[in-house]
Amino acid sequence: MGILQSFLHKSFAHGIHPDEHKAETCNKPIRRLPFAPVMYLPLSQHIGAPAVPIVEVGQEVVRGEMIARAGGFMSVPIHAPATGVIDSIKLMPSARGPKTETIVLKVYEADSQEVLYGEEVDIDNLTSEEIVNWFQKIGMVGLGGAAFPSHVKLSVPEGSRVDTLMVNGCECEPYLTTDHRVMLEQTDDLIRGVKIALKAIGAERAIIGVEDNKLDAINALREKLSDDDPITVEAVKTKYPQGAEKILLKVLLDREIPSGGHSYNIGVVMNNVGTLAQVGALLPKGQGLIERVVTITGPGIEKPGNYRVPLGTPIRFALDYAGWNGKSSEVILGGPMMGQAVASLDVPVTKGVSGILVFGQGEIASETRSSHPCIKCGKCVEACPMHLNPSQLGLLASKRQYEVMEEKFYLNDCFECGCCTYVCPAGIPLVQHFRIAKSINRERQERAA
Repeated sequence: MGILQSFLHKSFAHGIHPDEHKAETCNKPIRRLPFAPVMYLPLSQHIGAPAVPIVEVGQEVVRGEMIARAGGFMSVPIHAPATGVIDSIKLMPSARGPKTETIVLKVYEADSQEVLYGEEVDIDNLTSEEIVNWFQKIGMVGLGGAAFPSHVKLSVPEGSRVDTLMVNGCECEPYLTTDHRVMLEQTDDLIRGVKIALKAIGAERAIIGVEDNKLDAINALREKLSDDDPITVEAVKTKYPQGAEKILLKVLLDREIPSGGHSYNIGVVMNNVGTLAQVGALLPKGQGLIERVVTITGPGIEKPGNYRVPLGTPIRFALDYAGWNGKSSEVILGGPMMGQAVASLDVPVTKGVSGILVFGQGEIASETRSSHPCIKCGKCVEACPMHLNPSQLGLLASKRQYEVMEEKFYLNDCFECGCCTYVCPAGIPLVQHFRIAKSINRERQERAA
């Protein structure tokens, strides 16, 4: 009853309640996906500068070996997800559309695929700075979808002080259950990763926020923690987008990130549970990130579930293994609210891919956007968790007044959750308009610099 009472007030104003569609996968243990014969490893799998290849065509590599070094501070290395030979390094299509430089790895199918690279890391005797450096060495990025380099997030600027590590276990996107299964199956790894991150940023406490539709995960974590641990687990009400950084910090800490600011401005660093679970599993052994858990589900999948997928696996290979019926009108990487549709099934699973969703004909709303003007009903205003005016922003976008959107209507405070698009009775793709506006404003500012 204590848990049930505790989350009743831990929510936020506005937001939406889309159908969850999590029952298909949340109770199924994580399964390992086989190795594809050929893997494609884009050098840009993260926000920031692409990695730089350190291998040559024809070179044999061992699973776990670094094959591309970080291209700067805002970058991370890439490690071989399988033992094999470098077939080529060339431009190939990416999930985002434009071609990107990619290492093509031909896998030795008869190999045991044992991870042979790594070194024991004595975390207790490392400084905070050394731990942060190790985050970069193992190629860690945020596994919640953004793929932001973890070491950058943990590098608190001089003059700022962080007292709290917020760990995001909400997983509020429909269909996705990777974090749920990781919290249940890698509980020890997660707690170890949280303690490593705490030492890295010098914070006194960590809070793991989990939506109340995952009570089994909440209980599993609490059972592993003692009263002496600087970690607590807090249940929050299930609502989208509860897991957004700005929302979760307001709900659990009553702190607001200033417009244009960062979480460290209010003494907090946030990480995803999947990210820290992998840190807890890999960093003590000095091993690189070479695989991740991915939810593969949707009406077009016969064996929906969560799969541990080697990075670089072609989406088509993963779908075939999960029982794809070969019919689909849309394949989305990530969740249905903030994910992106892919035009080709030959693009690979990368570090930022948390889900592969397959929908058939008639299961996605038709795009009848242009024939329905805004009727000023206000539903988007009622849904926006950032208390913006999406209707006004949409009207300005239609007139290409992008600078006005940013300067007078707080466009950059929108984190593109998609609530406005979801509730719009006119079917206006508001969030897509906002993304275009942000992109054009960034280009304008870069030209002016």
